[in-house]
Amino acid sequence: MIRLASLLLLILFLGGCSSSSPTSSGRYSQEHDSIPTRLPNADELIEPIPRSEPPSPQGNRTYSLFGKTYAIIPDARGHVEEGYASWYGEKFHGHLTSNGETYDMYAMSAAHKTLPLPTYVRVTNLANNRAVVVRVNDRGPFHGNRVLDLSYVAAYKLGMLQKGTAKVRIEALHPDASNQQLAVTAPLAATEEAQFYIQVVAGSNADRLNSEAEKLAQTYAVPATTQTKSGLYAVMLGPFAVMQTEKLLEQLRADGYHDVFRVPVTP
Repeated sequence: MIRLASLLLLILFLGGCSSSSPTSSGRYSQEHDSIPTRLPNADELIEPIPRSEPPSPQGNRTYSLFGKTYAIIPDARGHVEEGYASWYGEKFHGHLTSNGETYDMYAMSAAHKTLPLPTYVRVTNLANNRAVVVRVNDRGPFHGNRVLDLSYVAAYKLGMLQKGTAKVRIEALHPDASNQQLAVTAPLAATEEAQFYIQVVAGSNADRLNSEAEKLAQTYAVPATTQTKSGLYAVMLGPFAVMQTEKLLEQLRADGYHDVFRVPVTP
């Protein structure tokens, strides 16, 4: 009985990832994880800029689960690894992460078994070379050969929602001088490139346009959102650098989307 109580306390401490936490009856309102009912908006697609943070008071001690012991990496500088990533969504939204924060499926975050909490990492989908910067604030995944659990919005931006998993490369990012290049490359690139959206279609039927956005995201493997605009809803692709928009505009027009045009990203 004591051992069972200890295990339950450890489960609660570790937080909740779709593929990381064991079942805890009554903790979640859903039995199985599910995809959210809406797509991310433009603000939610913005990646965090790595910064120095003190270690979280929770989630940074050696722990054991299912007969295996996990020792926390004392210094993540230079940490690089490859493996399979999964993602977690609606079921865990609003529940506590391992470091005591609240999981937000629309925030750029992730779970890792042994990286210090928090750690900023760049995650690259090796199938399409799309990359995203996330903040690790949770423990997991404890399922199969997976090395990382991504938030819904991070998985969306990496183009891995449909398949559910992807082989990725993980690179720890730090804002100190010894790792300055890693710390600034991705955020600065994102800032420089995030200059234009491509508006594909607009109308008053939000459900239809949400479906169109999902189809475009899968067809062209790019971020697609439905945004409000002058009382209507507009399907936007991006944001992109100006050179990226030229190629995509040509492709969209060739595919029959003749009314597409660029829209500047406003601060």
